[in-house]
Amino acid sequence: MNRHPLFLGKPVRLFLLLAVAFAAGMFVEKAGYFLTPHSYPPPGVEKTFAPFWETWHLVEKHYVDRSAVEPHQMTQGAIAGLLASLGDFGHTTYLTQQELEQMKGGLAGQFEGIGARLGIRKRQPVVVYTFPGSPARAAGLRNGDVLLEVNGKSAVGLPVDRIAALVRGPAGGVVHLRIAREGAAGPIDLDITRAEVDVPDVTWHVLPGVPIAHLAIENFGEKAHAQLLDALKKTRAQGVRALLLDVRGNPGGLKDQAVAVTSEFLKEGNVFLEQDAQGRRTEIPAEPGAHAADIPIAVLIDEGTASSAEIFAGAIQDHGRGKLIGARTFGTGTVLQPFGLSDGSAVLLAVMEWLTPNGRQIWHTGISPDVEVALPEGVSILLPETEGDLDSASLAKSEDVQLLKALALLKEQIP
Repeated sequence: MNRHPLFLGKPVRLFLLLAVAFAAGMFVEKAGYFLTPHSYPPPGVEKTFAPFWETWHLVEKHYVDRSAVEPHQMTQGAIAGLLASLGDFGHTTYLTQQELEQMKGGLAGQFEGIGARLGIRKRQPVVVYTFPGSPARAAGLRNGDVLLEVNGKSAVGLPVDRIAALVRGPAGGVVHLRIAREGAAGPIDLDITRAEVDVPDVTWHVLPGVPIAHLAIENFGEKAHAQLLDALKKTRAQGVRALLLDVRGNPGGLKDQAVAVTSEFLKEGNVFLEQDAQGRRTEIPAEPGAHAADIPIAVLIDEGTASSAEIFAGAIQDHGRGKLIGARTFGTGTVLQPFGLSDGSAVLLAVMEWLTPNGRQIWHTGISPDVEVALPEGVSILLPETEGDLDSASLAKSEDVQLLKALALLKEQIP
């Protein structure tokens, strides 16, 4: 299962590495402005576009539902269809002006939303966790609830971050959710008032009975590296001798944060490679001064691990730094460049792709675990924030078999 916080922060910076499908690609980090494309027709397309304009005029003249014949909406649909034809589902995409404003942020740690983490199970969006004191918990949203609709729009089959974008909005606004709940006779409707919620990028908990910390990198937001350093310091002070690093459901984040976090576990070498359309490769080296280059680690991954989280997992695997346990990652390997359009909307276009340090392609392929462990249907993963009441016996009985397998492997490595 993958997970994602249903929040949106106030705009912090323009070029972010955002997850657009069950995660997403990266924005190229430029000087903080959108590149504007040409607005004139390219040469030689008159004949190619003739059927399009023929269809447009037919719709405009003959379509029976006159209220649906709206030129701006039709244009947006045409752009979305053009980009969909490229086959880069969930990466290259079109954002309306409203969607663009919703996507400008979310990596600063201060969010406006309902306070729940969303996951995917059998291609359905499922609530993984509601934060204490959050609007979601107050409204009665529960772990395991399946999200059917957001404000009347179907959420089934949509990418996680597109769903999250629908849920997010200004504090004080109301979002209407329709959910399916096990044991309920039919769908349940909930109106939830959004609020500001602080969401950490890194959470951790020392597991009971073992000197091992479960450290989850939830998102590569702008505080990820600083929070990781704080976690490493505090876990070391508690006598931790191994780290169980969890990037299950991590949708990605800022490139510089991915490099900084990954570098803490590597003594040298590259974190990843960037490759442009002409096949030219640029090495992105690890930063010096690693604080956790020698401690034993294992990394949990799943089908929701994407973008910057795949950079992290791929580097750990290629450098032989630790075993990857779980399921094949999502396979988001394109670098997205935002191009602003004249009406305030934008196109996110894949302009480069990234490779693991050994040159392995991740786009459409994903990263395979060293030890494949499937999570049983209906089982929720353990999160550090939910482990406070666990003792050794209850941990051993957990249904999170991915975590238990990684824990067993780590125990063998503890000196």
